[in-house]
Amino acid sequence: MRAALFTEYGPPEVLKVVDVPRPHHGPAEVLVRVEAASVNGGDLAKREGKLRLASGRRFPKSIGIDFVGVVVELGDGATGLTVGDRVWGTVAEGSATGSAAEYVAVPAGRVSAAPSGLGPTEAVTLLAGGTTALTALRDTARLRHGERVLVRGGAGGVGSVAVQVAKMLGAHVTALASESSTDFVRGLGADEVIDYRTDPRELEPYDVIFDTRGSQLRQFRSRLTRKGRMVTITVDFDRPLRSLAYVAASAMHGTRRVRVLLGNPDRTLLDEVARAAEAGLLRPVVVDTLPLTDISRAHRLLEAGGVHGKLVLTGRG
Repeated sequence: MRAALFTEYGPPEVLKVVDVPRPHHGPAEVLVRVEAASVNGGDLAKREGKLRLASGRRFPKSIGIDFVGVVVELGDGATGLTVGDRVWGTVAEGSATGSAAEYVAVPAGRVSAAPSGLGPTEAVTLLAGGTTALTALRDTARLRHGERVLVRGGAGGVGSVAVQVAKMLGAHVTALASESSTDFVRGLGADEVIDYRTDPRELEPYDVIFDTRGSQLRQFRSRLTRKGRMVTITVDFDRPLRSLAYVAASAMHGTRRVRVLLGNPDRTLLDEVARAAEAGLLRPVVVDTLPLTDISRAHRLLEAGGVHGKLVLTGRG
């Protein structure tokens, strides 16, 4: 099969699509033929080496987190699924093959039925953002109906879905985005859109802040109400230890807490997001669809910024 790999950290050009053995599923795993995978900010950080403390220096490395595809083989103990099912899910951390490949072998508990009524390229744009935002806003921040939410990066791959999830949960949503993204983000349901370059000190207080940037955590934390909560899904990669130290300190001092959320969705969570998509509460955010062989170009596009929603890779081309 074909899969995207890299043998050194660096720019998008280090990514190569090569022939590799098709993975074998183990007990309680499924083999999935990938139809679509999205490109995430975490993929860029991994490829650039910003996550090398966790990913190490052993090469080659795979790339890609989420996918939509069809089950082609089932391992013993893989329950609740049948061959031919269209599913969506995520690869496990440290998996030999990422989702930027023609096949993936994953634990059965990390996949569920993909939302009906959406094609693979549409569905995959909701997966990472939907599971991350629902966990962050509902479970971690315990967002309540009528509270005020600020979403940093409201036009991005995760932020664009977080805006929709926050509205689904009954919040008043303000998003930070570029001026050119205002109409797009308002179309997702945001009540207000503010230029992301605005000094945080000029912002109103918010009950919950959903952060997709990892920078200026101290400044944005100051914009929380007395019992406000802030959840970040990344750290400042230029100063990762400093960012993590600040998050840890926030848990010990004062009421305005900052939490780091690392996504690890299970079947129950995937099912919940699928139901929301089927009910029309979440809409796909496809920017463009590229063949797997154009993965370097997809990374360059995301790296350049200004992307509204998700870039999707398919096996075609």
